[in-house]
Amino acid sequence: MHQLLDEALTSHADAWAVRDQAGRWTYQELADRSHGYARWLHSLGVRPGERVLTKLESDRDLVALCYAVSRLGAVFVPVNPAMKLFHLRAVLENAEPVVVITTEKDLAWLPENVGAPAYDIELIRPLAEELGGGEPLASPAVSAQTPAALVYTSGSTATPKAVICPHAQMVFASEAIQQVLGYREDDVVFCRFPISWDYGLYKILLSCLGRSELVLAGVESDLLLLNRMWETGATVVPIVPSLASMIVKLAERQPDRLPEVRMFTNTGAALPRGTVEALTAAFPKAQVVRQFGQTECKRISIVPPGAEHVPPGSVGRPLPGTRVVVLAPDGTELPTGEVGEIVVAGPHVMPGYWRMDEQTERAFRPGPDGRRRLHTGDFGRLDAEGNLYFEGRRDDMFKRKGIRMSTVEIEAAAADVSGVRAAAAVPPGEGYDLTLFVESELPPGVILREIAGRLEPAKVPAMCRVLNEMPLTQHGKVDRTGLAAWLRDEG
Repeated sequence: MHQLLDEALTSHADAWAVRDQAGRWTYQELADRSHGYARWLHSLGVRPGERVLTKLESDRDLVALCYAVSRLGAVFVPVNPAMKLFHLRAVLENAEPVVVITTEKDLAWLPENVGAPAYDIELIRPLAEELGGGEPLASPAVSAQTPAALVYTSGSTATPKAVICPHAQMVFASEAIQQVLGYREDDVVFCRFPISWDYGLYKILLSCLGRSELVLAGVESDLLLLNRMWETGATVVPIVPSLASMIVKLAERQPDRLPEVRMFTNTGAALPRGTVEALTAAFPKAQVVRQFGQTECKRISIVPPGAEHVPPGSVGRPLPGTRVVVLAPDGTELPTGEVGEIVVAGPHVMPGYWRMDEQTERAFRPGPDGRRRLHTGDFGRLDAEGNLYFEGRRDDMFKRKGIRMSTVEIEAAAADVSGVRAAAAVPPGEGYDLTLFVESELPPGVILREIAGRLEPAKVPAMCRVLNEMPLTQHGKVDRTGLAAWLRDEG
């Protein structure tokens, strides 16, 4: 993975590579600092395959650490700086790091049995600067199948589980995405997401492939977000629905001070139609690119920028060099148009979950050719042209009034209503019926009438609740569990 940075040096050593609140580095400066951190880690005895865990806000040094760990053949384990002790204990036990790098504040409450020396990043920075430059440290031979990172995700288990991300899969996925999105050397990629998320982590590699500048803005104030985008000259902005809504609100307040964004890339959940329209109205040079994927293979499909041939509602075509099939419950491949489980094959499919054999065997299974495929747990269909349509996760499917339906189609219908900024459907539960939560200024009755004009009667929610702001999980997704708990308590 670190070779991507070294290749960028051959032509763009003096170009800007990464920026945070404190300053910016060129590609040469980033490489030098990565060598400094690599020397420091090597002096501690870090060897290939060992885990280096970081619990830090996203800044230039964290990017340098990512490349430094790669240079040693060790495994980069970034955890969310907001992770609480309950989950951190489980992550430390699962990852068994040999080094932990965090802040002075977090050092005070790390578990006593952390099992590894822990260091304050503020004390390491000057050491890495001093050790940077000069002749590079001789890197060990790193196999393409060696894990480069463990990315912890929430999911069906009580504690976070780590997706094993080898160098080969990470580099292939990055190059395939770059082939479609086309980051450029004049791009400024404005990243609001922590590097502990794969959405943030891969921006390091994509920006490097495009010889672009990466702006890390995770600690910026929400109120200053648009000003920061303007000051840095942002041209590419990765978004999720909640961030898109925030940008729209800020753009309405200061329409004369907007950056010339050329591309918004969206994943995580579909953007409401009104949000897309508002983004393109505020940023007339920008295209909103839909993407679909999972950490377990990084990306499944993308609607290419400027692609007018992709039908509405589609999440695009599979990445170059990959394949998607739709399977019935018995494992047989379904014909075009029929809904089944989305199964992914290709060089980007990860080998499994770290030290979780049962979960790995459930999600990663051999296909007819013997190669491992990812059974996503997502449902969808393919059309005759190979476009993929997402219909919802297994957990999103439920029956109501004898009809099988998905929260995704209900949320899509709500998002199609002009004036709805975000929507979340909660299936029927103990003491409550199908309920829709929305961010909007529209009255609940108006929204339900609009949905009744789009869906069959059984799929129209019994109730609509209007919120000022959707509750989000630590990973930036709508907290449906919290919404369901609120309905149970209310009932």
